[in-house]
Amino acid sequence: MSAVQDLRDRRRVRLRFSLRQKSGGRPRLSVFRSGKNIYAQVIDDAQGRTLAAACSRDEQLRGSLRTGADKAAASAVGKLVAERALAAGITEVVFDRGAYLYHGRVKALAEAAREGGLSF
Repeated sequence: MSAVQDLRDRRRVRLRFSLRQKSGGRPRLSVFRSGKNIYAQVIDDAQGRTLAAACSRDEQLRGSLRTGADKAAASAVGKLVAERALAAGITEVVFDRGAYLYHGRVKALAEAAREGGLSF
């Protein structure tokens, strides 16, 4: 395993531990980014269910995005996941950035979700 992957794994474990301590029963907004797309889900860990999800490959976003791997796509996904979470009755979440640094696409998604009405 590469050194970069080891660092990502260590960040992921450290972050998930801290999220479990601070969550207080709130669902978590989990982010996954690949080289071509970005995905976000609101997950209820107590029940093990996904309550709302959005990605840059959604039918609603596909035509309006130039690519799924830039900040504009991340912002659009953030707004869409916030809209779907509010429709499901969720207003407060815990932000799970995974192993990614809070920078670039991850930050753009988080700020758009906050603007869309989610609080974290």
